[in-house]
Amino acid sequence: MKVVGILLAAGFSTRFGANKLLAPLPSGGRHAGLPVAVASARNLAEVLPESLAVVRPRAQKVSQLLREAGCRTVICRSAARGMGISLAAGVRATGDADGWVIALADMPYIRAETIRRIALALQEGAAIAAPACGGERGHPVGLASRFRDELLALTGDEGARQILAAHADCIQLYETGDRGILRDIDVPRDLTRGV
Repeated sequence: MKVVGILLAAGFSTRFGANKLLAPLPSGGRHAGLPVAVASARNLAEVLPESLAVVRPRAQKVSQLLREAGCRTVICRSAARGMGISLAAGVRATGDADGWVIALADMPYIRAETIRRIALALQEGAAIAAPACGGERGHPVGLASRFRDELLALTGDEGARQILAAHADCIQLYETGDRGILRDIDVPRDLTRGV
């Protein structure tokens, strides 16, 4: 079964004040000093060597770093129209994938073991798989190819949220104890929160 990683890296960092994907992670962690997006990409590509990152136009530095981190890059010319458009572009670029593990580039603290568990769930037949920490669902989310048409039809800024809501009965949650599944970087103080 061919499971492909999709890293969504086409946002505009409006709340951060600069390109948050290039912000270095603080010292003390596994990826200390690496840009946020590079850490996220390495975590994904370590588990799923066939991973791609969806980037916005004119994001050459981010694209270069993500390629060096192990992800093929896909430029989403309509990225400004929202995460749904970017996710659809990523799915379209994966060809004959049997499933996808969809990760966000601003979530660098997700452990590789968590990503591995979600990919394995898809390989074992799960339609939708997601990690949980303390009962709270987080990222990344795994979706089987049966959702390809719905993913390709996404628009707006909700990503796959509407698909998850419409198929809530298909979601298999896996308790991980990984707080990184809930921790994204939106503003500069998020870099050091919980470190």
